[in-house]
Amino acid sequence: MARIAEVWNERAQGLITELNLQIERSEPDGVQLRMPHNPEFCVDEDGTLLHGGILTALLDSAFGLANFLAVENLDTMATLDLRIEYLSPAQSRADVIVFAECYRQTRHVVFNSGRVWFDTPGQPEIARGSATFSIMRGANSLLDKLNTKGPGQ
Repeated sequence: MARIAEVWNERAQGLITELNLQIERSEPDGVQLRMPHNPEFCVDEDGTLLHGGILTALLDSAFGLANFLAVENLDTMATLDLRIEYLSPAQSRADVIVFAECYRQTRHVVFNSGRVWFDTPGQPEIARGSATFSIMRGANSLLDKLNTKGPGQ
């Protein structure tokens, strides 16, 4: 599990790197990530109200990692459906925590659920999400491929 998390961090590109996600837990039954507060992701002058798109990207990324850990011989995956329920305003200067799990697998589809909250005691969840991914399984796992390919391949 530690090597999978390490590879995921090493290979991150684009928005994931900007989110500065830190893996706090990575197990086959779920992942927990931390996103440090970043006022650049906020839509108000005080730098406290997170843009909803950031929460969506955060959940989608966490779902991908959860699949990566839960699905044997995962070759590729693509998001089929991603739904987010915004439960309360995402307004705080605290870090954001997300938990995601792959709770069901079929031969070609996996199902995820997740939740998001601020790292502040007593605060309610700010969002919940669910997703389905189309997957392809292969003889070699995605981890094996990542370990054998060089950067940009």
